[in-house]
Amino acid sequence: MAKSSSEVLARYEVEKKRAGSQPAGILLRAAAAKVQQWFRNLIVIAAFLALWEIAPRSGLVDITFFPPLSTVLKAWWHLLLSGDLAAHAEASLSRSLGGFLLALVISIPIGLAIGWWKPVAAYLNPLLEVMRNTAPLAILPVFILLLGLGETSKISIVFYACFFPLLLNTISGVKNVDPLLIKSAKSMGLSSIALFRKVIIPAAVPTIFIGIRQSGAASILVLVAAEMVGAKSGLGYLIQYTQFSFQIPEMYAGIISISVIGLILNYVILTIERKLTAWKQTYGD
Repeated sequence: MAKSSSEVLARYEVEKKRAGSQPAGILLRAAAAKVQQWFRNLIVIAAFLALWEIAPRSGLVDITFFPPLSTVLKAWWHLLLSGDLAAHAEASLSRSLGGFLLALVISIPIGLAIGWWKPVAAYLNPLLEVMRNTAPLAILPVFILLLGLGETSKISIVFYACFFPLLLNTISGVKNVDPLLIKSAKSMGLSSIALFRKVIIPAAVPTIFIGIRQSGAASILVLVAAEMVGAKSGLGYLIQYTQFSFQIPEMYAGIISISVIGLILNYVILTIERKLTAWKQTYGD
């Protein structure tokens, strides 16, 4: 036994020294890979922006309906200075985040329950199967008729659009937990509640975040469409109003604003996901 322990300690020291000699090279390779990825992304984006600027000026597209990027950016800056852009963006963000956060609070617990407890799934699955195949925009008139043109209908349609991606990915994350992991935890004497809390939920988090990212995108897209139908504020309203008023640069400025908000939201979600799933990267290495 003593010999075995000394061998284990010796092997541990060797692995520790080997691990200590690797991080510098690993970090350099990872940094180089990230720089290359950023460089490739910047080249593609720069090419697209250059094409946007050159195509209207060279006559490839009608400059009236597709103004150069510099003209659009000037319009965006004027909207920002006037305060109109901030007011519309604030209105859209409050509605989008309201419906999105409400969906987080409700759909994830329901998804965990459906994925883990079969009786709950047996009762709720039939209703959910019917509802999830109904497009959010198809029932937008119903929300407007029942809840009016105010904030409640817009937050509700965002909630509906976010609910099912979150729910389905949560259910999938729970059901696809490695059975060997569950058996190992049970063999250690974990109770059902402890197993669910310490094993099932952490293992399902990566899949849940896929649903969160999908819902984040849906919360913006559906809201913009809803604001175009019936609203007096918001980026969707801004885009439609400027289109009808033939303020084309301002219309594209609103579209760019929505894209930027979507990118920021996706980056925030990815950052939170990396922090919550740091164990995955550690054990994956």
